[in-house]
Amino acid sequence: MNDLHQDPAGGQPGGSPPGSTGEGGTKRLDGRVALITGGGTGIGRSIALLFAGEGARVVVAGRRSDPLQQTVQAIRQAGGTATFAKGDVAKADMAELIVHSAVYNFGGLDILVNSAAIFLPGSVESTNERRWDRLMGANLKGPYLVSRLAVPAMRARGGGSIVNVAGMAGLAGQRDAAAFAASKGGLLALTRSMALDHAEDRIRVNAICPGAAREPAGGGAVSIMSAEGQTAVTGAGALASPVKPSDAAHLALYLASGESSGVTGAIFAVDGGAEAA
Repeated sequence: MNDLHQDPAGGQPGGSPPGSTGEGGTKRLDGRVALITGGGTGIGRSIALLFAGEGARVVVAGRRSDPLQQTVQAIRQAGGTATFAKGDVAKADMAELIVHSAVYNFGGLDILVNSAAIFLPGSVESTNERRWDRLMGANLKGPYLVSRLAVPAMRARGGGSIVNVAGMAGLAGQRDAAAFAASKGGLLALTRSMALDHAEDRIRVNAICPGAAREPAGGGAVSIMSAEGQTAVTGAGALASPVKPSDAAHLALYLASGESSGVTGAIFAVDGGAEAA
């Protein structure tokens, strides 16, 4: 447990960086508390910045302090409210403290985005048990542990939204990524089961499946299937322009907001049309 660090909440209480507004100037996530695992890099970071811009008070969680601090600093500099919790979501005691940090700092929890993940290449034959367990711990056990603790906190607030970041490998498979594909496929099955189990609690559970993406700064195609962005999906999509992390973030925003109040147990591909090709 001593590996987990909680950063005191900062920024402007009740404030938020510039974002789009709805009727009466209300931002889409005003008054909501959001916890985003894997929030220091890639798609998780994009979601954290976007959610804060839409009025959410944000907790970003992950295993490395520097990226988390950078995300929090960017949110605060824009006038938003954010804090971070460093810890491994695959460990039950750390998952508990990560969820507790949202409740302790901001009074509750309304939104959970399970974005933390790792990628380890290998076929079934070349993947040893240690690598299999490590990958399953981060990609499947982690979302289970954090969600298990988040559900009571959301129930206490009258409901909430859980968004699981899976990947195209979970829908279609991927060469030399047997364990990764299995973990993401398992996350999709978990998403559907959780949606059924917690519908009466007014907790919606959905998943997004990002494909290959190109970071805004340029460079080669990188994957946003995992928070670390360590692999690229093979195959070309239908769109001429590459998928960006912000594309997945805007879909996550829709699923976290009241605009998707009738959506649960759904799986969304953000792959530029690769699945259709």
